[in-house]
Amino acid sequence: MSKKTYAMAIRDVMAEEMRRDERVFIMGEDVETLGGVFGCTRDLYKEFGTERVRNTPISEAAIVGAGVGAACTGMRPIVELMYMDFTFVAMDQLINQAAKTRYIFGGNAKIPLVIRGQEGIGRGNAATHSQSVETIFMHFPGLKVACPSTAADAAGLLRTAIRDDNLVMFFEHKALYAQKGEVPDDPEFLVPFGKADIKKAGTDVTIVANLLYVGRALEAAAELEKQGISAEVIDPRTLVPLDMDTIVSSVKKTGRLVVVHEAHRTAGWGAEIAAEVTQQAFPYLDAAPIRLGAAQCPLPFNLGLENAATPQVADIVKAARAVLYRD
Repeated sequence: MSKKTYAMAIRDVMAEEMRRDERVFIMGEDVETLGGVFGCTRDLYKEFGTERVRNTPISEAAIVGAGVGAACTGMRPIVELMYMDFTFVAMDQLINQAAKTRYIFGGNAKIPLVIRGQEGIGRGNAATHSQSVETIFMHFPGLKVACPSTAADAAGLLRTAIRDDNLVMFFEHKALYAQKGEVPDDPEFLVPFGKADIKKAGTDVTIVANLLYVGRALEAAAELEKQGISAEVIDPRTLVPLDMDTIVSSVKKTGRLVVVHEAHRTAGWGAEIAAEVTQQAFPYLDAAPIRLGAAQCPLPFNLGLENAATPQVADIVKAARAVLYRD
């Protein structure tokens, strides 16, 4: 095991996979000598050259389109987008082309393409650079959605994504890049898609969260413990495929569910989980599930307003107490 930042765990896995498979290469804005805005490709060009760590024009449509074409011809591209907010510029390539190609060709075509980049709050990047957009990509069949919350999960999930023969949308969080954690040194360390992680066991309430909010859910669980409430915290890790079995089993034990995410509450992925739990485990519920998410407004530039628009630890504690009828 080595202690690494979330960003360095991502960088090291890309380097290892490029050494393992010469078809793997990286392309994106400023990924070469700058090493990306958050340093996830730092110095990789020195080992692999500028053919395999390739700067691109400032055009997400062109970057993703080139990635789709490269994947179709047998390469295994990793496309870095500076902000995942800008996936919308390339939605035709992602949703109408890459996500559907394997289906259209009866399973004979492969699209081994990873689209990775960061999203989220924490730096006051305002309305068009702070969104959490992973929910949107759950809707379209033909792609997978990964959301690591720790350095180890970032490493294991990214390695799995690079080796997958399908389009993977890999969502990182800007506020997690500097956080450190233990990461296995094994170059074959993989985190399987579709397997949630129980970050903390509990008996009274199930809290499901992803990315930055896993840490906030654990903070809330620690506070609830002081109040005599045992919270189970689950990180889905991948939204597609989604491990509902682990979540449903937890709710059958606790009888209560709180889902919290940074994405907007309206039509967020928490709604899908709440609906599935209600359908699969209704007789076990002792209270209606509660969903927490960002307010239905563009994210503010001001950090105080940003905090006001997104769930805080106190909100998670309050929701857990509410489903237990403590407030």
